Amino acid sequence: MDQPTAGDRHDRSPGSIWSRPDRGTRGPAPGLNRVDLVTAAVALADAEGLTAVQMRAVAAALGTGAGSLYRYLSSRDDLFDLMTDQVLAELQPYPVGTGDWLDDLLALARRQLALYHRHPWLVDIVARRPAPGPQSLVYLDNCLGIMAPLDCGNAAKFEAIAMMTGVVSLFARLDGSSAPQALVGVDAQAHPHLTAALTAPPAPASSTDLFERTLRSLLTGLLQDRR
Repeated sequence: MDQPTAGDRHDRSPGSIWSRPDRGTRGPAPGLNRVDLVTAAVALADAEGLTAVQMRAVAAALGTGAGSLYRYLSSRDDLFDLMTDQVLAELQPYPVGTGDWLDDLLALARRQLALYHRHPWLVDIVARRPAPGPQSLVYLDNCLGIMAPLDCGNAAKFEAIAMMTGVVSLFARLDGSSAPQALVGVDAQAHPHLTAALTAPPAPASSTDLFERTLRSLLTGLLQDRR
């Protein structure tokens, strides 16, 4: 089994992983570094999902023992934080601004959605609220730079960033499918509104997809003309 310090955020060492030395002072001369650990963990997660990322499994991929990893990390949550930050670097280089804040946020959101599709496990890690690392700070700074012309207050801008990430996570989980599932047992008398909706002729195709329509409506409502 992994050491008992792994997996529970309240058991982690004080401060984020980035505020601590890259390696503890105990043990022999290092043969690994944090980048090695994170690269192995990301490869495991990409291949087998987040549940496969256990300290013992990461250590086995690196040809070492699980105990040796605790020279670099205090918990599995530290590893999750590092994994999140490493893949966020794939958002760079950030799209060049067009001068239209809404279009620029949408372009960034699409890059974020593509990132989640490349690394599906990232949706589950984001739900755990990982500690922000260097790449997270670059992402936040980029978002705020896009919204700089808006006079709506910083609280609204941070809300917009959080909601945008939430929408991206939702669509990543849906895997791009917005079609309703087949429904069994629908009765015209018991479910008149549902029956009418299912039997109505399809609406004309929209010029924008659901992802874009959702974000445009959400971000405009949060940021446009808000003081």
